[in-house]
Amino acid sequence: MGTGLHLQTLTRAQSSLIRQLLRQKTARSSERAFVVEGVPHCLDLISQHPQAIRSLLVSPGYLRVETEAARAIRSRLQIRQLLCSDLVFKQVTDVETPQGILAVVQQPQWDEEHILRRSRVLGIYGDRLRDPANVGAIIRTAAALNLSGVWLTSDSADHFSPKVVRTTAGTLLNIPVFRTPDFQPVALSGCEIYSAVVSASDRVPIRDIRTIPRRLMIAVGNEGAGLSLDIMKASQVRFFIPLSKGVESLNVAATVAISAFYFSGLPTDSGVHREKSPPSA
Repeated sequence: MGTGLHLQTLTRAQSSLIRQLLRQKTARSSERAFVVEGVPHCLDLISQHPQAIRSLLVSPGYLRVETEAARAIRSRLQIRQLLCSDLVFKQVTDVETPQGILAVVQQPQWDEEHILRRSRVLGIYGDRLRDPANVGAIIRTAAALNLSGVWLTSDSADHFSPKVVRTTAGTLLNIPVFRTPDFQPVALSGCEIYSAVVSASDRVPIRDIRTIPRRLMIAVGNEGAGLSLDIMKASQVRFFIPLSKGVESLNVAATVAISAFYFSGLPTDSGVHREKSPPSA
């Protein structure tokens, strides 16, 4: 096909592993790997994080339409590149209309303690966020705003699952994401917690917050259940985003985008007084 690159034939074992990585969280955890699919995401991955790629799989359908620029990017990879038939690729992938290219990627490892010890921290704490689309959008927002990281409770959607990976739009390797059984690591680090909640008389409108601490975690909860009582009690501030009459709440990903953008533009305080919600939940 004139690729100018040596392609190895995909084996049954390799095919089986890719399917498991796409479908099973246990496989992703044990292999410490995940799958990125699609032309733009794979090309961005090759350009920005080639060292993270374990293998690249392409199909004849993709090779027939591959541009010279894309082939030049793909030729930079030093790792093995695999080839399978269009039919096998469709059987492997979990995308309805596959583009014929995917990468098996090493999960990044981040030093949580190092990040939490920084003099400046602005992160997101997600409590029981089970919608993959929301988790992916939150990670993408955090990466776009150059936040310190995202912390997800253990019962949140797996951030290496295919739906989350697609929604992150290639940003998953650019932002630290941690799984945590509870908020204790965050609390013990000395970060203050500001919780996003629905409007009530004992909560602070977000625009009334004029400065933020140098080390801050924005906590958001499950859209149905909200934040856990423990997090609410531990929060230094409970704030809400004022909404039009008749609109009860925002999607949690929208809440994160608005809150993170607003707080990232505020000056940090120097121990001066700032408005806080009452200590009771």
